[in-house]
Amino acid sequence: MKTTKDQPFAALVGIDWADRKHDVCLQLCGSTAREFSVLPHKPEAIEAWAAELRRRVGGKPVALCLEQCKGPLLYALCKYDFIVLFPVNPQTVARYRRAFTPSRAKDDPRDADILVDLLERHGDKLTAWRPSSPQLRALQQLVEMRRKLVAEKVRLTNRITASLKNYYPQALDWFKDKDTQIFCDFLLRWPSLNAAKRTRKETLLQFFQCHNARYPEINARRVEQIKAASPLTEDDGVIYPNQLLMQALVTQLKVVLESILTFDKEIQTLFSQHDDAALFQALPGAGKQFAPRLLAAFGEDRNRFPNACDLLQYAGIAPVTERSGNKSWVHWRYSCPKFLRQSFVEWAGETVRHSFWARAYYQQQRSKGKAHAVAVRALAFKWIRILHRCWLNRTPYDEARYLMVLQDKGSPLIATLNR
Repeated sequence: MKTTKDQPFAALVGIDWADRKHDVCLQLCGSTAREFSVLPHKPEAIEAWAAELRRRVGGKPVALCLEQCKGPLLYALCKYDFIVLFPVNPQTVARYRRAFTPSRAKDDPRDADILVDLLERHGDKLTAWRPSSPQLRALQQLVEMRRKLVAEKVRLTNRITASLKNYYPQALDWFKDKDTQIFCDFLLRWPSLNAAKRTRKETLLQFFQCHNARYPEINARRVEQIKAASPLTEDDGVIYPNQLLMQALVTQLKVVLESILTFDKEIQTLFSQHDDAALFQALPGAGKQFAPRLLAAFGEDRNRFPNACDLLQYAGIAPVTERSGNKSWVHWRYSCPKFLRQSFVEWAGETVRHSFWARAYYQQQRSKGKAHAVAVRALAFKWIRILHRCWLNRTPYDEARYLMVLQDKGSPLIATLNR
């Protein structure tokens, strides 16, 4: 890992970024004077500033510190080969500022000055940003964006359900899954109970068959329920506004569902082309969704996480221990990449259904009185230690081999498995 102590820099730069402008602090090598300027957030202005900086330092390396590990400013700066980026957590700057300003007064140029201070005084503790391959960076963004689309899908289905309960609750019983195209198309074609009841039986059956709902018993039961249904209310003051809202939400849901399918195709294409894909495909319960997310979580740089503890702490799976005097307490790790932790925890919960020892360990934790979430996080802790070794050695996970290791060590999990 490259730090500011690993090579001499011709200048130290701190940038306090904002939406429309960035405050810049510059200190040239061999000088204690610091120059302050304002950089507009425009590609042309950033290009001109970088060109002038390159001219001043003669193309020599420049250390630049900013409060971003991703975002438009970092994307704009990473294309300059003479700039070495050092992203820091915004909380680091905030606490550094408060250490010397108890009043909590804040100023953007002062924050840029603090960033240069961090480079000058604590550069040995800062790690240079080392970008992954474009393929992996695209995969990392795609899996996170897909997860946000899934959250949006859940939000929309919940709102649609709430709207239908006000005037058309029968539609919720006719379809088990609310995040399907058939559910959306049915509601858009028959947005009220009266509209569905007026439709001929043959038309309804044809609709179900065209949407690949090919179970005659289920389709016949749906048609019978539609014809026999009674309206919850006939008040147009309730039906009309809820119907309009439902139609607007369903239209959005159809677009989200189609977008998720598009993301799935792109994710699988990128994932299958990666050299480490086989490592994560072999994991129990990984499937098409979690395998790409786990690959994106670990990345390509084996030097980034030399031991499992580093990854456990970075991902927020390892708890935090605090001690003061005679007191000691353990709590949840608040500062971490939330999506990364979510990926590990969600996959660990899925492995309970696909791995013998994972199911035994989960049951063991539950028998001790642990809540479901606590038991799954503990399972994720163990999984990361196992997966980290597979990742470092480029060796696919083997369930049978791991069970033999547990047996050789006399693990109590083996006794649980044999019951």
